[in-house]
Amino acid sequence: MAPRPWSEWSTTLSHLALGAVSLRAAVSSAQASRGAAAGFLLQALASATMLTPGLGTDEDCLAGAWVATVIGLPLLAFDFHWCTNGHLMCAGCFIHLLADARLKEEQATCPNCRCEISKSLCCRNLAVEKAVSELPSECGFCLRQFPRSLLERHQKEECQDRVTQCKYKRIGCPWHGPFHELTVHEAACAHPTKTGNELMEILDEMDQSHRKEMQLYNSIFSLLSFEKIGYTEVQFRPYRTDDFITRLYYETPRFTVLNQTWVLKARVNDSERNPNLSCKRTLSFQLLLKSKVTAPLECSFLLLKGPYDDVKISPVIYHFVFTNESNETDYVPLPIVDSVECNKLLAAKNINLRLFLFQIQK
Repeated sequence: MAPRPWSEWSTTLSHLALGAVSLRAAVSSAQASRGAAAGFLLQALASATMLTPGLGTDEDCLAGAWVATVIGLPLLAFDFHWCTNGHLMCAGCFIHLLADARLKEEQATCPNCRCEISKSLCCRNLAVEKAVSELPSECGFCLRQFPRSLLERHQKEECQDRVTQCKYKRIGCPWHGPFHELTVHEAACAHPTKTGNELMEILDEMDQSHRKEMQLYNSIFSLLSFEKIGYTEVQFRPYRTDDFITRLYYETPRFTVLNQTWVLKARVNDSERNPNLSCKRTLSFQLLLKSKVTAPLECSFLLLKGPYDDVKISPVIYHFVFTNESNETDYVPLPIVDSVECNKLLAAKNINLRLFLFQIQK
């Protein structure tokens, strides 16, 4: 057997060295930053992949090279940011690093070189995003490989194994299955042959579910008919408590709505001791009346996203009667969709939302 050329040995040694260093870094940084540890572990796995027999093609080497230079989880997102030294971070990890730094009252740093990172210091790398969009990715239904830029269209419109529903779902058919079985199922579906009484029972259940969904919007339309309505843009600014172990909280400057002075406060994970150690993150807020009133002030209120934010908030209407003795609401959940959206808010310098107040008159 002919000896391997020095270039192959050099490549193998470089992958071994990178894998060993990355694995050591992942272990040492696991406690300090889960995002950094995930990035180092991904680099180690990429190096191990390049040492596997049979993965020596140019395409595999290119894919391994891109994976090994990016800090973050598997490259599912197309947005990438880079620090001033050129290290890459996927958008999800970048936001998570900024949110963790906010919770720990630290300056966010790059997990590779520890230089400072922020939304003003880091910018997107369009060249990397374009290259990553061409990398192969596996369809979650048929397990075939496609360029990432084409994967979404394939999964939604072209894949024969994608999950679909029966066309008779509007009359109660619960079937979910692969697209290639849809024609056979619809030909044998029993719902078109059900009697009128059976269909009426199914439709009544569906109507009840629909009425619950519409109740919120009907309530909002009803509130919009009130005589006294006010809204304002509010800006939550971060502060720290005076406790020995400080906790992050947010508070707005005083603002005037409905001829009254108000303040909003917010907290993370209900003032959990170490929210930075939790993967699940939530925000809750309370509304405080700062001015004196001569009679009870009954109000409904809700918070929505600001005009220039992309955070996803599901509207929820809250109700409270304000008096001089009871001038602040309990903390109620800010109805953000999930922890990812919460991290977006925490990563921002300030949280900008829009408050609506409706005065209820007897």
